[in-house]
This record gives sequence, structure tokens and C-alpha cells, in this order.
Amino acid sequence: MTALTLSTAAAAGLRADAIVVGVAKGAEGPVVAPGAEAVDQAYDGRLAAILQTLGASGAEGEVTKLPAPSGFKAPVVVAVGLGAEPEKDEAFTAEALRRAAGSAARALTGSKKAAFALPITDAADAGVIGEGALLGAYSFDAYKENGKNGRNAKNGKAPLAEVALLGAKPRDKAYKAAVERAVAVTEELNRARDLINTPPNDLNPAAFAALAQTAAKEHGIKVQVLDEKALAKGGYGGILGVGAGSASAPRLVKLSYTHSKARKHLAFVGKGITYDSGGISLKPAGHNETMKCDMSGAAAVFAAVVAAARLGLEVNVTGWLALAENMPSGSATRPGDVLRMYSGKTVEVLNTDAEGRLVLADALWAASEENPDAIVDVATLTGAMMLALGSRTFGIMANDDAFRTAVHEAAEEVGEDSWPMPLPEHLRKGMDSPTADIANMGERMGGGLVAGLFLREFVGEGITWAHLDIAGPAFNEQGPFGYTPKGGTGSAVRTLVRLAELAAAGDLG
Repeated sequence: MTALTLSTAAAAGLRADAIVVGVAKGAEGPVVAPGAEAVDQAYDGRLAAILQTLGASGAEGEVTKLPAPSGFKAPVVVAVGLGAEPEKDEAFTAEALRRAAGSAARALTGSKKAAFALPITDAADAGVIGEGALLGAYSFDAYKENGKNGRNAKNGKAPLAEVALLGAKPRDKAYKAAVERAVAVTEELNRARDLINTPPNDLNPAAFAALAQTAAKEHGIKVQVLDEKALAKGGYGGILGVGAGSASAPRLVKLSYTHSKARKHLAFVGKGITYDSGGISLKPAGHNETMKCDMSGAAAVFAAVVAAARLGLEVNVTGWLALAENMPSGSATRPGDVLRMYSGKTVEVLNTDAEGRLVLADALWAASEENPDAIVDVATLTGAMMLALGSRTFGIMANDDAFRTAVHEAAEEVGEDSWPMPLPEHLRKGMDSPTADIANMGERMGGGLVAGLFLREFVGEGITWAHLDIAGPAFNEQGPFGYTPKGGTGSAVRTLVRLAELAAAGDLG
């Protein structure tokens, strides 16, 4: 993990491989951002003009490298675009700073130390810049030839080793707290990314559960793992039904973080399909290759609970990881089978590739039995949500409009694109079954909303609930951007952590 430090050193005298400065897109060309005054002065006030000559515009994510001014101990200046210049008396948004820091950190792969002279006006700015840099420096190389040495086999370069934030206040409690939070959240988010990127032959339900047990022990979190025998004894028909076709048996993992001063209890429920072939309703060619990411919801829940523990938040948080592998075989659940769920309801399985809602249904009912103040589930649930919102935005559904708004605001605050979605009552009828209490499929149009309506059936009466469908942003199949790498992204981790912080502060309903 990249180290993060606060520094009051002058840019010229700091020993580093590079100095990172911000540049905005102005009306007449690039504009040097606050924080880079000393660097600009060393160029005789001509830094913006030099960058423009080199083709830089200040556009978001744009990276331009140039030789450092005479007298600087760092040999290179890295100018990173912050996007449009803010209006007068306004500052750069937190997300602009976060993304710029991430882009710079990615561009500095192979460097030992970089000094970031981006705009810092308060501790919050230091936190988001640190967060962006640590997320941007992420690399998953465990399966490459030299990966065990932390080096990328293709280019032989390790991620940026250290980030020093210039213009910060190392002795200020607020700055220290902001950096400590950034480190805790990003380390756990990157742990989620590692899990998502791990090949399914190495991350089956039992292996995931074992990793959760190890982390829980390290951070003082109580953990309970239900194996296939315990699941059968308890009547968890949804999880067992999905896992029935696999040689790797399913698991339900309960992680319990408690605080003596907690006044609220949140339950987070994550879909953990460690590989999704579609089961008997087999996915067509071209849709299987990234299905190791179908446990992204469980990875996000796992990371968020551990982050809450590391931050010592004054809230009780219970994480439920519904883990199974969805495979076709002679023992697999068939279309037309009826499963008796943990809640006692029966479900006619019309499509075995609509499996995420089945494991979540059991976990949601188990979470409801503890009567938490709110439940939030996270899942790579439907392709329909990707069609609706694209690959960078997750949908939010809820049984309470105010809570849906609160979740949306929390997501936007931490820089995770999301959008509130409805749960139209007329779509519920499409899941009526002549055989069982409900079918796992309904109308094709609005499929993401139908899935939300199905899940709502398994939330305890009177419990506030929200559903995050992260099918789009959970796994980035395109090139990296900002602080987002190719592959697993850790989507929803920051939103869940923020919800826990708000609950601890008494600001979540």
C-alpha cells in the first residue's frame, strides 16, 4: 500500500521523484491552480504558458510532465488537469481533487516518492487528495510473473510508494484525522478490489469466508460462518438452491462490529456470487469472462464493516455476505424448481441466472430478524440497470423515499455516481406464480426495478431498507480513469462507510 504523509516542506527543497501540481481549464487556456505558487514562481510565472505550449489544456485527468525548474531537488513536475476553473470565490470540488490525485498517482507508477502540491484549503481537501492518490496508485499484480514482489511483470514497475501532501498541517488534529480516515477507507476499498480481481478458482465461497474470518479477528469483529450443513438446518433455501450445482458449497457470513456508545444499528447485505455461469440458464458466450466480479456487493460490505471498525465509529454495523457459486450440473437448481426460502416463502425459479436475488433474499430476512434501524443491500444484480444508467452509475431503490434520498446524497458526497430509482407497484404482478408465493422473474422491461421489488418482499415489516444495484460501476472493463483502475473498482464501499459515519453522528434519519 502506498504511504501517505503530511508535509510542510517547500516544493523546491523536498527530495522526491516528482512534484505534482494542479492546472485548471480556463477560458483562454490552462490556469495554474492554488498550491503551485512556488513552482510557478520558479518558472518565472510562465508555468501556464509552458504547459499550453506543450498542448496542455487543464482538462480533467490530463497529465503533462516537464523538467523541474533549476534548483529543485525533484527532477520532474507533473501537471494534472482539474477540469473547468471554478467560478470566482468558489473552490474545486472534492471529486475534482480526488480524480486529479488519482490520475497523477497512476502516471507516477514506478516512482518512490511524489510531492502533491494540489489545492488544499482545509483538512477535508487533504483527505480527498490523499484518498484519490491512494486509490489511483492501486495495482493488482498478484498473478503476474513478478507480482509477489509488488511489481508489474509487463513494465517492471511498482506502484507509487509514497505520497507527501504539501501545504498540509502535520500537527493539526483535523488533518491527522482526515489522513487516517483516507488510509483506512482506501486500504479496505483496495482489499475489496483485490477480492473482485481474484480468479474464481482461488476465491470460492469457503475461501472468501476464511478471508473474512482472518480480517475479523484482526480488527475485533465478531464473525459467524454458516456452512452448507448449517444452512440446510436453518432452512436457507435460496442460498442452498443457488449453490446446489457447484462443487464449492455456499456460505453465509455474518460480521458484527459493535461499539459501546452506539445508538444506531445498520445492516449491510452483500451479494457474493464468486462465479456466475448462469446455472442451467447458462449465459451466452461473451458474458462469462468477467463473472468473477459477481461478488462485488459482498466485497463492498466486507470492506465497509472492517473500515467502520478501523475508524472506531460509534455505531453497530452488521455485514451479511451471501456467498455461493452458480454452476450447471446434475445437482443444479432447474428452471421450474420451487425453493423454500429462509423467510418461509416459496419462490418458483423461472431463470437460474436471476440468482443474486435468491441469495440476498435469505440474507435480508436474516438481517431483518435483528431489527436494525436500516438495511442496505449491495449487488451486481441486473444488466437492466446497466442499460438504464450506464457503466459508472449505480441505482438506488428503497421502501422509504427519505432514506433513498439520504443514501443518494451520501453517495454523491463521497464521489460515487448514483441515481434514485422507483419501485413501481404495477410491476409486482408480473412475479405472481401459479405454483409458489412468488417467481424470481417478472416483466422484462424494467428488470432492475422488478429485482428491487422482489428483494422488498424479504425485508422485515417496518424496517427501512435500500437496495444498491452496482452492476455497472462494480467492474471497469474499459481503460483506467481518475482513481478508478481497470477491473474491480470497490464501488459502494465509500457510500456504506459514509452511511455508517452519518448514523454514528445521529445524522441518518
